[in-house]
Amino acid sequence: MPTYIHLTSYTGEGVQNITDSPDRLDDAKDLAASLDGEFKEFFLTFGEYDIVAITEFPDDETAAQFALGVASEGAVTTETLKAFTEDEYRDVITGLP
Repeated sequence: MPTYIHLTSYTGEGVQNITDSPDRLDDAKDLAASLDGEFKEFFLTFGEYDIVAITEFPDDETAAQFALGVASEGAVTTETLKAFTEDEYRDVITGLP
């Protein structure tokens, strides 16, 4: 399955209700599972982003549904990157003209 990296920041509402954050993470994991996706990694981070999550979804459209579903709750904003594994990277490079 394709891999996605989500760079996530708390909104003002998310910070005001920070103690609800673990429950929101559980909800996000449930949403991912309902879309036939999976959380591979979750990190609380310092810096420009508050959270970095790595997920897998069947396709880009499903990953977008997930990201929009999470953001629609209002507690976070997210930037989603499609990622290539090392093997996929090697295939890309090998396929160059």
